[in-house]
Amino acid sequence: MTSTLPRSATRSTPPIGGFPPNSDNGDPRWARPSLLALLGGTALLYLVNLSSSGYANSFYASAVQAGTKSWKAFLFGSFDSSNFITVDKPPASLWVMELSGRIFGFSSWSMLAPQAVEGVLAVALLYGAVRRVSGPAAALIAGATLALTPAAALMFRFNNPDALLVLLLVAAAYCVVRAIDSGRTGWLLLAGGAVGFGFITKMGQALLVVPALGLAYLLAGPPRLGKRILQLLASLAALVVGAGWWVAIVELTPAADRPYVGGSTDNNILNLAFGYNGFGRLFGGSGNGGLGAGGGGGGGGGAGSSAFGGATGITRLFSEQMALQISWLLPAALIALIGGLWMTRRAPRTDRTRASLVLWGGWLLGTGLVFSYMQGTIHPYYTVALAPAIAALVAITGTLVWRQRTELFAQLTGALMIAATGYWSYHLLLQTPSWHPELRYLVLGLAIFAALVLFMARHWTRATLVAGVVAAAVFLGGSGAYALSTASVAHTGATPTVGSTASSGFGGGFGGGGAGGGGSQTSAALTALLQASTARWAAATSSSMTAGPLELASGQAVMSIGGFDGSDNAITLAQFQSLVAHGQIGYFVSEGSAGGGQGGGLRGGPGGGANAYSAISSWVAANYTATTVGGTTVYQLTK
Repeated sequence: MTSTLPRSATRSTPPIGGFPPNSDNGDPRWARPSLLALLGGTALLYLVNLSSSGYANSFYASAVQAGTKSWKAFLFGSFDSSNFITVDKPPASLWVMELSGRIFGFSSWSMLAPQAVEGVLAVALLYGAVRRVSGPAAALIAGATLALTPAAALMFRFNNPDALLVLLLVAAAYCVVRAIDSGRTGWLLLAGGAVGFGFITKMGQALLVVPALGLAYLLAGPPRLGKRILQLLASLAALVVGAGWWVAIVELTPAADRPYVGGSTDNNILNLAFGYNGFGRLFGGSGNGGLGAGGGGGGGGGAGSSAFGGATGITRLFSEQMALQISWLLPAALIALIGGLWMTRRAPRTDRTRASLVLWGGWLLGTGLVFSYMQGTIHPYYTVALAPAIAALVAITGTLVWRQRTELFAQLTGALMIAATGYWSYHLLLQTPSWHPELRYLVLGLAIFAALVLFMARHWTRATLVAGVVAAAVFLGGSGAYALSTASVAHTGATPTVGSTASSGFGGGFGGGGAGGGGSQTSAALTALLQASTARWAAATSSSMTAGPLELASGQAVMSIGGFDGSDNAITLAQFQSLVAHGQIGYFVSEGSAGGGQGGGLRGGPGGGANAYSAISSWVAANYTATTVGGTTVYQLTK
């Protein structure tokens, strides 16, 4: 017999638990208060004691400060307000923080609070995407899982671009879920625009989810196949427009009228996109090192390894460098993907649950495999991009398991997800044996109990509700505790890490005394000296890692001769001499006594930025008198 129900009704998913609805969307009465509690708790987690990290990453903090002083620096993402060089990423994430700084005044709080808000919005959008498919209970699980992922608790309290990137990608996924539900082209255009804006947040990483988003709609979109293809082409055009308008501005602006494109080898934004932030990340080179070269930072790394991300291969995400960031629920998510696809194998083509499994599963597999095998620079915190997919997969398949809990395959899938999470959480907690050792035994014990009860659900149905609650505790226990621990301490520098110990990375201080950015310090004497300068650049120094604390402490523009790590070809000796002759640079701060910076170029080779700095340093030392200010060697160039 053919159903007479409206098409939307046949595609809807009833709420779990049988509670009376409180609105036209059929949600139970507890849904809205629970959502508000989830978002409120997430906001507290990400906002409380936020300013303890100071300026966090002084590299981006300096650019944010510059953008609050100069609209030109705002547009191009300049590292300094006098627009000598940009950061080595597009500026979209900086724009949000800079607008906050212009409204509320530049400070640690005004810079980091937007990152926390982006985290709350990402949780809300993930909730919305999962709720439309699996109901509010699954949506709450997904949102809480994302919020309590350690990498998320780290990056949504930090000023790296990853916070905005995750928000934009979750927004794109939400739009695709709405498109699968309605078949409307507008939602696909919004999805393409969100990914495009993600490109001008962190370039190529934003594109890793595109195959998964496109495949999900191609398989399950309501219209005919031909129309679905045309809709996806329109979405691709929206992506190009969303990313291309800013790239076009940079490309069409004469080099003399804009800052040098940091991270590029030829002052070209396309070189940055396809080189350092593109193929260089995948295959090494272009400043990213290569096999055995160390992926973008000093120290270790053997053949096929990165100094930050560990050895390449299928197990990288489970390695010492990555595991604590993201892998707590990764085994469960992989089991959930396989089990969920099997349980929905007989569903109609347009089934939203299976389409969502394809979407989030494709996101996880595509991005995860790239992270596992990329040979260039990869930092462990990049894995925050996997958190929404993991959270959604666990929640969606967990709901399927609950609805089919009297069937053997659902019982096996649920039991395996719980057991894998319990064992792996126990293993991860062993890596920090002195940190709450009782927690690992509690999580393991609860996992064994919940898995056994769920597996026996056919004969012991009254205990299944208890098993479900205990399973939720297992899923969120280890990960959530580590996320809370991560949020409770300060994180500074370019390479923050999760955990209960304050982390710091690149960037050094200058003498003792007043506070600098990102955990670095600049002496009061040097700060006063730079503040008194009236030159276009109060000082010049080797790299952004040494210039950043000077900018943040003094509020003045400081020239980063070689960009992020001192190796960009941003200026020649002759150009530097001309600027000095015209009184454009007040002081030269020697790197050698400053205790900061990266010195040797990671991107540079013969004739690179490191060599330029060496030539400039030698010329300054030969023609100007060195003085010591607050323990730092300084040359006055305006005499």
